[in-house]
Amino acid sequence: MAEEQLKKVEAESPALPAPAAHKNDVAEEKAVVTQAGEEKPDESKALAVVEKTPDSAEKKKISGGSHDRDVALAEVEKGKRMSFIKAWEDSEKTKAENKAQKKLSTVTAWENSKKASLESKLKKIEEQLERKKAEYAEKMKNKVAFVHKEAEEKRAMVEAKRGEELLKAEEMAAKYRATGTTPKKLLGCF
Repeated sequence: MAEEQLKKVEAESPALPAPAAHKNDVAEEKAVVTQAGEEKPDESKALAVVEKTPDSAEKKKISGGSHDRDVALAEVEKGKRMSFIKAWEDSEKTKAENKAQKKLSTVTAWENSKKASLESKLKKIEEQLERKKAEYAEKMKNKVAFVHKEAEEKRAMVEAKRGEELLKAEEMAAKYRATGTTPKKLLGCF
């Protein structure tokens, strides 16, 4: 019902100022509409232009409102600046973290490549040492075999010489027996 009256009033005098009594009615109707939970009428569709005479108290309010508005704008500007600073700080921190991670991964890659290089050198040296060890073992076995061979030859020579001396002693004994003479040297005991 309040909406119908507002439409009716708008249709009758959209640009004319309404009487003071009518202004109060419209304000009451707006308050009732707002309290009822319905949408507020668009303020751009004002029913009438209200001109108030500025009082000294109202002048202070206006200037105070302007000051409050400037303070609020300054705070908004400060908040905006602070959010930009915070975003810049976060960006710089992220850049620093990324840079550090990149350098750490580079150092880790370098370390791994150096370790792999040293391990391959170590394996190569170990293989060389194993080969040399095998060669030395072979040489030592050959020397042992050579020494054994020489010892066998010397044993054979000793055995042969002993055999010869035994034969010579038997021959000499046979000669002394045949001739009946005694040897000039006895066993060296006497």
